[in-house]
Amino acid sequence: MTSTTHSTDENGNGTENGNGNGNGNQCADRYEIDTDPDRIDIALVHHWLSTDAFWALGRSRDLVERSMRGSLNFGVYGPDGAQVAYARVVTDRATFAWLCDVYVDPAHRGRGLGVRLATAVRDHLAPYELKRTLLATMDAHELYEKVGFVPVPNPEMLMTLSAER
Repeated sequence: MTSTTHSTDENGNGTENGNGNGNGNQCADRYEIDTDPDRIDIALVHHWLSTDAFWALGRSRDLVERSMRGSLNFGVYGPDGAQVAYARVVTDRATFAWLCDVYVDPAHRGRGLGVRLATAVRDHLAPYELKRTLLATMDAHELYEKVGFVPVPNPEMLMTLSAER
């Protein structure tokens, strides 16, 4: 799988480098967003999700790993190369995508990384010309609106099948 690297400045402006090796340009004021699954710190992502993300509290390591294997994963890396954020997209790369498990380390919040990450996801998915990309959020509507997400026009058309029946 070819990885794509997105380098962004503090305003979310950046470039995409589909060089396949996951290496991107970095400097002290830049973060790198990469889709190389080998760079994802699985233990760290599991810790974030299972202990601090209200939608995934208690999620097992096995479940995190299985969800990653079936997804397009985005890691955000600081100037020192350490992972500072994560998101994944479940998609068929033809008609549909679901953006989920978006998480920014608390020490790196307030720097616009959520917008940068959502922008990188949007831009990465654009060539697929998907009919629909969905996400669910309790408290970040304004963040996602900045990159083009809007409320579901006809929510009465959507249904869910929950394991908690």
